Amino acid sequence: MTVLEESPAAAPAPAAGGKDRRRTELARFLKACRARVTPEDVGLPPGLRRRTPGLRREEVAQLAGVGVTWYTWLEQGRPINASEQVLLAVARALRLDGTEREHLFRLSGVSPSQYERPAPPALDPSIQVILDSLSPLPAAVSNTRFDVLTYNQPYRSLFGTDRMRLENGTFNSLWCMLTAPPCCNPCDNREEALPRMVAVLRSAYGRHVGEPAWEAYVQRLSTRSELFRELWERQEVAPPETWLRLFRHPRLGVLRVKATYLTLPGVPECYMVIYVPESPEDRERVERLGALPPGGWTHSCRTWET
Repeated sequence: MTVLEESPAAAPAPAAGGKDRRRTELARFLKACRARVTPEDVGLPPGLRRRTPGLRREEVAQLAGVGVTWYTWLEQGRPINASEQVLLAVARALRLDGTEREHLFRLSGVSPSQYERPAPPALDPSIQVILDSLSPLPAAVSNTRFDVLTYNQPYRSLFGTDRMRLENGTFNSLWCMLTAPPCCNPCDNREEALPRMVAVLRSAYGRHVGEPAWEAYVQRLSTRSELFRELWERQEVAPPETWLRLFRHPRLGVLRVKATYLTLPGVPECYMVIYVPESPEDRERVERLGALPPGGWTHSCRTWET
């Protein structure tokens, strides 16, 4: 078997700053992925005295055709270099899908100078015209942190109160789902929605590890929500994709809609989300939603801490 490894004489010194933080995330991600794959999944015998779930490090190294020491250092977050060929071999060994493989590459090869990007351009006024023309369908433009940059009237009526905002005045849909009390939480399928949203967030986070705004955002969510901490530690990544959302409205009841995501050329890391009714009954509720004034939740509860 070919070993894709450069054999260093000694363990390299740890990296510093944002790059070190990125390697720490890489180590956690690889360990979590390894724990999900069983020997049976990859045609290996289960063996005896298996004290940890999933594959052993030496089994991953064997499957990927790399040295055990090299892979161990990679999973420990040591500052070693990995070629595209080696990373693809590790991804195959761990049975990573496309999104997970992209996440692995981001964490492995991006230096601080590469991920410090300029702020995205301001949204063109035509975007708001498009959103308004989609009424009665709720629609908004969000970035990859779930900050809602602009929205139409039905979307505002769906989420209700303007109180669910961060200190900078931004409405954040993930913050809303995690922190709104039961009486005022518009999400009716949190058990399905939140793991998916956090996985999408972690996928985007791979491009911004070490950036102060992102680190502060993740830290704030972690401090405020035990559920977020649990979901974040799963190391799951996913792309934004069409899926069923259930929203609860104080006047209309439960609305079943398909969340459809559209990318915006020229506006990096932003997308338009449109909620499409799942059934004729849901279509009727959505049409009524567009006629309601915003802030329909405000009668239900008082302001809570943010």
